[in-house]
Amino acid sequence: NAVARKEPVSCDTFVVLPPATKNGCVVFGKNSDRPAGEVQEVVYVPRTSHGTDTKLQCTYIEVDQVAETSAVMLSKPAWMWGAEMGANEHGVCIGNEA
Repeated sequence: NAVARKEPVSCDTFVVLPPATKNGCVVFGKNSDRPAGEVQEVVYVPRTSHGTDTKLQCTYIEVDQVAETSAVMLSKPAWMWGAEMGANEHGVCIGNEA
């Protein structure tokens, strides 16, 4: 029984939008249900300009790369490709639920 062993059993994500916030800001939050001993990385990827006709290799396909990608701060388990949560320089936030 996961509860008896005090292992994490769920993720939760929330957002609070104006006018519910005191100063009109947006608040985003997410907890992670990863094991306590698992290494979590915080990764910063700077804004990047890409050459024309640049391709991006994905797991199963290749797609055209956009001319410029935004800076992003991500949190993820060390073994994971991608991210569990994060935000870009424009305030767009992500959080997964598995």
